[in-house]
Amino acid sequence: MAAARRSAQGTQWTWAVALVLAVISLVEAALYSGPNDRGVSMLVALGATVPLALADRWPIPTAAIMTTFVFAMLADTVPTTGAAVVADVVALYLLASRTRRLVSALFAIPFVVNAMVPIGGDDTSDVGLVIMVAAVAALAIGDARRLRGEAIAERDASRRQVAETMREQAAMEERARIARELHDVVAHHVSMIAVQAETARYITPDLSAEGQQRFGDIAESARDTLGEMRGLLGVLREDAGGGGERRPQPGVDRLHELIDGARATGTQVRLTLHGPVMPLSPGVDLAAYRIVQEALTNARRHAAGASVDVDLHRGTDALHVRVRDDGPGSAPEASDGHGLMGMRERAAMVGGTVRAGSADGGGFLVEAELPIESESDDAAGAQREVTG
Repeated sequence: MAAARRSAQGTQWTWAVALVLAVISLVEAALYSGPNDRGVSMLVALGATVPLALADRWPIPTAAIMTTFVFAMLADTVPTTGAAVVADVVALYLLASRTRRLVSALFAIPFVVNAMVPIGGDDTSDVGLVIMVAAVAALAIGDARRLRGEAIAERDASRRQVAETMREQAAMEERARIARELHDVVAHHVSMIAVQAETARYITPDLSAEGQQRFGDIAESARDTLGEMRGLLGVLREDAGGGGERRPQPGVDRLHELIDGARATGTQVRLTLHGPVMPLSPGVDLAAYRIVQEALTNARRHAAGASVDVDLHRGTDALHVRVRDDGPGSAPEASDGHGLMGMRERAAMVGGTVRAGSADGGGFLVEAELPIESESDDAAGAQREVTG
């Protein structure tokens, strides 16, 4: 659509210039020619100016036709009009700005030869020299514009490629980090399964041989799962170009440390907690912490100096996270989008969702809903596993 609009605009201005120059050239031809050759002069004047209307779309044939009529004037068969020369110079400029340099050089040759050996005799030598200078200058300027346009297009393409590479790299690093954190969360529970299965074989009274075999199989499967997870994590660490975090993963209970760190950088942050204080599953606990962390980082980056409100509300079936600043309200995705992409992936990892955008009344708002299971749900799930 943009290219079509530019093409239409180019066609409109060439038509307008061609019309004006054609009228001026007709007037000049009528004034400079005699009664007997006035008709021919006016026809040549039209041939040297009217094709300019199509120069933006078909530059080579248009410039060739107009140059032929101009040389017909230089041959002293009809009077040379200034409007025709101007029209031909404009056509040569458009030609050079849209075609290769070899084509421009070919069109410059006739003007150079005419300046050296005027086809209209010595009487047209001065005119031929002036037209040669104007034509060569138009071709040089048009060629310079073409080269500049190609350089700008190449630079923009390189920038887009670099930006795309950076986005892909950021996404890969963020996913590798999430995978490492997920490993730390899940590995603990799988290890507990293995330990409990092995322990149950020895502490459960009157356990049949078949039951002991089942518990042994469970422990073996848990150990195999841990091995596979560690192998996958090693591949991810190599792809991300670094080792994973070895310290315990943070959760909601460490939000106060995060808030204090943000305040130390000059950001005014207010934390509000609603609902019962009960332990969350490790995945939800870590996702909530990371979402608040990234939201504070975005606020500091895109709304420097703005105050931020962080609200966490624990409901019966979900943890609601809300982070709002009172900045200008521009979306962080307008710059790179890496932070919001990471938030959405973390929420999706635990079955939650994230919404982000300009808030009503100003500022930027991030809202996350992370599903949680109640104790009754956990008990019911355990009962289903036992009975199944």
